[in-house]
Amino acid sequence: MVKFTKELTWAPAVDPLHFDKPAIAGVGLGSSFGRAMAEANPDVVIALVPCAVGGTPLLRWQKEGDLYQQAMTRAHAALKDGVLKGVLWHQGEADSKTETTARSYGERLAKMVSDLRSELHADNVPFVAGELGEFLKRTDAEGNASYWPVVNEQIDSLPERVPRSAAVSSKGLTPKSDNVHFDSASLREFGKRYAAALQTLQK
Repeated sequence: MVKFTKELTWAPAVDPLHFDKPAIAGVGLGSSFGRAMAEANPDVVIALVPCAVGGTPLLRWQKEGDLYQQAMTRAHAALKDGVLKGVLWHQGEADSKTETTARSYGERLAKMVSDLRSELHADNVPFVAGELGEFLKRTDAEGNASYWPVVNEQIDSLPERVPRSAAVSSKGLTPKSDNVHFDSASLREFGKRYAAALQTLQK
């Protein structure tokens, strides 16, 4: 199992896979996902192309957004050496801050998937999105409402909006002491759930 580095080269896939926040990056769901896929496909090299940037809104991942463009650059470079078999998505907390962004999340995410597939010439590539943690608070530190349950509803509706897509439940997963991020054990379990969802779509 290998990962695509910040420098656009391949290296062994050891944690942390991501490089957006090197000071705090640790275990993510990607490693357990990759191991599960490798166990199911022992004759295939599983290559992970991390593109995540924590704490960012969907707006930056939509076409013309800076993170969309960054992800496309990385994907095009990585695809010189392999075949795209799936896209994993876990984002949405930044869009839970207002009712408008929460309720429009599903429609905007579906458009992003369409744009991504078109640009990568991968109209049927499976897309797997995971729910936000159910442990998130209903209000922020200032007492403002959080609409994360609405974002989760929007994520759950993705298979109705986007062909060959799946939504992964976060039910039963637990947080670190900050009550914001998943703990390591939950991230490992989440990765396995992503792998199971992708394998179902690939059948």
